Amino acid sequence: MTELELETPDSYLKSALRIADSRLSSFRNAGEVELAADDLNAYPGRESLGPPSAGRVLEDEGPDLAELGRRAVLDGRIFWEHTAAGEATRLGMGHKYFILPGRLERALSEDGGPAPEGGLLPLELGRRHMIQLAFEIRRLAVESGVDPEKAMARQRMLLVIPEDGMPAMAEGAARDLAGILPRSSLLFMVQTAFLGLEKGPSGWAPDPRSPKRLHNPGYLAMQKAMERQLFRLDDEGRPEPLSREAFLEILGEAWDLVSYNIEDLGYLTAALDLETAGLAVKKRSEGFGMMMEVIPNNPERPIKGGMHAYDPGLGRDVVVESFRLKGVRPEDIRFLNKNFNHYLDPARIVERIRDEGLFMPVSVKDGRLYFQPVQGDISFWAKTFFFTRRRAAPINGLKSRQDIPSALEAMRLQDAQPGFAGYVRKLVG
Repeated sequence: MTELELETPDSYLKSALRIADSRLSSFRNAGEVELAADDLNAYPGRESLGPPSAGRVLEDEGPDLAELGRRAVLDGRIFWEHTAAGEATRLGMGHKYFILPGRLERALSEDGGPAPEGGLLPLELGRRHMIQLAFEIRRLAVESGVDPEKAMARQRMLLVIPEDGMPAMAEGAARDLAGILPRSSLLFMVQTAFLGLEKGPSGWAPDPRSPKRLHNPGYLAMQKAMERQLFRLDDEGRPEPLSREAFLEILGEAWDLVSYNIEDLGYLTAALDLETAGLAVKKRSEGFGMMMEVIPNNPERPIKGGMHAYDPGLGRDVVVESFRLKGVRPEDIRFLNKNFNHYLDPARIVERIRDEGLFMPVSVKDGRLYFQPVQGDISFWAKTFFFTRRRAAPINGLKSRQDIPSALEAMRLQDAQPGFAGYVRKLVG
């Protein structure tokens, strides 16, 4: 059983405090933990990690994957999770969900780039992300001779939002998708943020003077396993919480939960990947519980992330977050896990998360302790299939101001899609 109690965010926090008291009893304060964080988080056997084994290539898995994926999408067998709860500190523009193209153009000009060109649809990044998926599913339905209204009615989506993004994000998404997605099909979850911890006379405790921060995407995965964390909006826009059993019943209809981050710029013109959806269906039937895509790191601008490597101790490939690899620099990471994963038979995965929990690495920010569980660590207990592509490309995401030109280009390509601008105007005015 896990050390964590995953009934509610409050029970999670209480068990996290017990973990801090147990593992960090020898430290007098968060400052001392910060000095030792690399060792505390270190992955066992990191010195023996080697190049990953020969990866399975998506294109070699067979020609029928796209057809499997097409049927899964149109039959409503994919559960779509969209994460908008990142802190976006490097970008310095607030929540990415609300960033307009004009704001990006002004920032580019401020940084010495070209003057704003304008002409882009005045549509925020988050709205672009949510609408793109609906646009592509409807287009797929029409191409397949399926009623697009019926195809959309089968979809189930979850938008994960930050505490200070509620209710604006939830109300906006519900309004944007009204008329094309049943209200009952759009779910929301507010990802809990926590105060930093400091050690006092009675042990580790939340410091009310510290800023609230997210406990990394690993907490998001665990929060979905808790009671009454997801909700719908009723006709008056009021939250209607779902019981854990009701959420698991919805998940039970899905063969694959795919989790996207709204900062992924490639998504703006290719939200649907029928080949990987088909691969997920195939690997689920073979007993896999998770699927991870491996991509090369960008040699010109290497980034930190989940390093794909072979662990001889476990006798298999693993993905280990870079902050658990003491001494490893971004340029030392040759292969990364792409920033979204597939969870096959997701209801079973969520139920097992309650029993297994996740490892709780530590981080010290602003002088206070915050736990940083990693969502990808599910792969350590779920049978995981790793794959790559013949023409694998590095991650293209909006993470810092250096990424603004790529973001604007992605928005221009999105607006130029045949029918997209008209669809947006019909949808949101």
